[in-house]
Amino acid sequence: MLAGKFYLMMNFEFKHFTELTTDELYDILQLRAKIFVVEQNCVYNDLDGLDKVAFHQFVKIDGKIVAYSRLLKPGTRFPDFSIGRLIVAESERGTGLGIQMMEEAKAFILKKWQAKRIKISAQKYLRKFYENLGFVVVTDEYLEDNIPHYGMSYEREKI
Repeated sequence: MLAGKFYLMMNFEFKHFTELTTDELYDILQLRAKIFVVEQNCVYNDLDGLDKVAFHQFVKIDGKIVAYSRLLKPGTRFPDFSIGRLIVAESERGTGLGIQMMEEAKAFILKKWQAKRIKISAQKYLRKFYENLGFVVVTDEYLEDNIPHYGMSYEREKI
């Protein structure tokens, strides 16, 4: 059972970079810095040039972005479609929001872009989380920004 919060009626927004408001962009970058740089104590260049070509998925609660991911088309970061930068604000962790974010992101990519495969670079400690969402490990463990990761892939079900 989830920790008392349910997101079934949540509005998962998907916007191309050019559709983001300046406030949304600021809030996204602030949340990413808070979690990836400060919380995880990892100095890295978050502004990697891919945001401008990405679709940005996010959820707002009371006007504040509390969960986010970045969706990329093939040839940007990987040869396949990809989901990255998945984050959930500390206040919303353990509620199932991260699972729903990934399910919504997968559905968006599979339906809108007719993808056959989705690639992620998953932090090692989240391997089981992603395996439970249908992703399988496709690489050996590697370091990305000095954090252990696995390359993982999700295959569209054969119909």
